[in-house]
Amino acid sequence: MTLTFDDILAAKSRLQGHIERTPCRPSRTLSEITGAEVWVKFENLQFTAAYKERGALNKLLQLTDAEKKRGVIAASAGNHSQGLAYHAARLGIPVTIVMPRGTPFVKVQQTRNHGAEVVIDGDGYDEASAFARKLCEDRDLVFVHPFNDLDVMAGQGTVALEMLEDAPDLEVLPVPIGGGGLIAGMATAAKHVKSDIRMVGLEPAMYPSFTAKMRGVNAGAPTGGATIAEGIAVKQVGDISYGVARPLLDEVLLIEEPYLERAVALYTNVEKTVAEGAGAASLAALLAYPERFRGKKCGLVITGGNIDTRLLASVLTRELVREQRIISLRIIGDDRPGLLANVSTIIGQLGANIIEVAHNRLALDVPAKGAEFDLMIETRDAQHTQEIMEALRERGYPPRAV
Repeated sequence: MTLTFDDILAAKSRLQGHIERTPCRPSRTLSEITGAEVWVKFENLQFTAAYKERGALNKLLQLTDAEKKRGVIAASAGNHSQGLAYHAARLGIPVTIVMPRGTPFVKVQQTRNHGAEVVIDGDGYDEASAFARKLCEDRDLVFVHPFNDLDVMAGQGTVALEMLEDAPDLEVLPVPIGGGGLIAGMATAAKHVKSDIRMVGLEPAMYPSFTAKMRGVNAGAPTGGATIAEGIAVKQVGDISYGVARPLLDEVLLIEEPYLERAVALYTNVEKTVAEGAGAASLAALLAYPERFRGKKCGLVITGGNIDTRLLASVLTRELVREQRIISLRIIGDDRPGLLANVSTIIGQLGANIIEVAHNRLALDVPAKGAEFDLMIETRDAQHTQEIMEALRERGYPPRAV
């Protein structure tokens, strides 16, 4: 079994008018930050906020009437389930989704809102998938795999077709890898249209399943951990998707968490758009490995925007800390009236904002007649923070970052 370019062209025709033809636009600011010429494909603008609709719908449209009547089932951490549930409801097909424990609440709720029966089982995708297979047999349903299916891969490949229509001169496509369905479809399409285009796979460092298979680690590399890229946190890459993608890839890179976090924050602050962790992986690659992409025309796909709002808030706040725009300072001084007022005045006069104050008189490393203050402040940038610390030092209140 293999995937052909004709399969992807057929999928494109099939999907016409049923999904969004999302834009692929240049980003001047991201280009300046990364040193590459960045083009962004906004698949987070699909109705269910992810590219997964493409493969799910392509599969559903090819079911027989008898299969549609029986209903479909899938295991998914979120985006495949939402795309499948949404389009199955449109087509009048019953759908059951098995989601692993720990799936962001927003994805669970949105899947239910599309009319699916949601079953929570398993500590990760692989366990959820095993339970879904059992349920599929028990209920005589049709299993729709999120990535290890040629029809699903063909649908995902339409992403690359659209990108190369909008930006024919693209030189590199860095693509996230979970189970491998997206990169299998995109690589098949892109290499056919432009044989010299560079295809780069991206995995979260905690889940290097494709990398392990490439290196012949039959039992798979150790995987696990709380990555923000849960959409591609897959312990075992698909055998069919791997077979399609592997000959077409130029390299596979592992992405550490801080780069994923920074990429999510950059999409929010620069492009004013929401990307989930997996959806920001291609930008994270440009941040983590700038020398590989510098000066190249790179096509980045925001594969999804379904991030839990609390996680997004945490990521954005952590980025402020990383940039030293939020910092905690510890000041030890004499416990006399006016000390905190004096320190606050210095900070306020320099244009910073005090977010939080903790006052400790009982710490044993502080003199009995002294006091310790922890102040969390918000500044414009790292340079502004240093100016404030220097001003406090000059006025007799030497601070220490904590």
